[in-house]
Amino acid sequence: MPNPNPALQRRFLPSHAVLRSFECAARHESFTLAAEELHLTQSAVSRQIKELEDIIGTALFRRVGRRVALTPAGKNFVSELSIDLENIRQTVMRAISAGATGAAIRVATLPAFASRWLIPRLSGFMAQHADIEISFATRLEPFDMNREHFDLAIHFGKQDWPGTDMDLLCSETMIAVASPAFIAHHGIGTVADLVQVPLLHLETRPGVWQAYFAQAGVGTRTAGRGKYFDQFTLVIAGAVASLGAALLPTYLIERELADGSLVALDQATVTTGNNYYLVTPANTENAHVARFCAWMQHCVGRE
Repeated sequence: MPNPNPALQRRFLPSHAVLRSFECAARHESFTLAAEELHLTQSAVSRQIKELEDIIGTALFRRVGRRVALTPAGKNFVSELSIDLENIRQTVMRAISAGATGAAIRVATLPAFASRWLIPRLSGFMAQHADIEISFATRLEPFDMNREHFDLAIHFGKQDWPGTDMDLLCSETMIAVASPAFIAHHGIGTVADLVQVPLLHLETRPGVWQAYFAQAGVGTRTAGRGKYFDQFTLVIAGAVASLGAALLPTYLIERELADGSLVALDQATVTTGNNYYLVTPANTENAHVARFCAWMQHCVGRE
């Protein structure tokens, strides 16, 4: 098959300036606001949008009073384009970060895992591999790693992320904790005492208190009552503030256990049915990522 005509390819490839104008106008639903953000005139933005519509062959906006709204074609296009422009930005930032060594990796991670376990230990990795620059972004759910240009993701859940290779990092073991003031106020001495006190829950682990009580041989019908939070960091803050007792992974509360702001209520633990995984795009090899993963697995093995 003959190679495509470069001139023909360029004809159907809008400039980055045109694409930026479209993305900005779509975000604001206004050519005027887009022009202000991009330091252009409103007519310049309008001309660039018209150029893009001519290339694509369909209208991307429709007038709605003094504003504009995306057409169905425009909505489809901007959803894809936003990711593409972000990938370009990340590629440039990665090149800047890597500098002359060219060694940079991009990691998607869970916010609590990163702030509570990974980042406090990261200086150890950097001391061994000062030539590798790592950038982090938070992600809570699986995504297309190739589409978003991530080299590694840290995932909690099942081994069910299509299009990737997944290596087990560790399981999740939780302990019951509370603040000293909360323990004193409620006179907590045994696990059985927890049945009658306020409990804090993570929305993604709704049954963990019930499992904890069952394992301890304590019957209760109120394990699901209490305050619910969508992030571990909020559960930790609530426990420190004496809002209730909490079940938390020990790796997330090392600082609080060390300084006494949280106290373990019992030696009993409960292990959830999910695990932490190191996730990479399928069938890829990256020596820098391999070193980083090996270091994390070594840290887990020592604890």
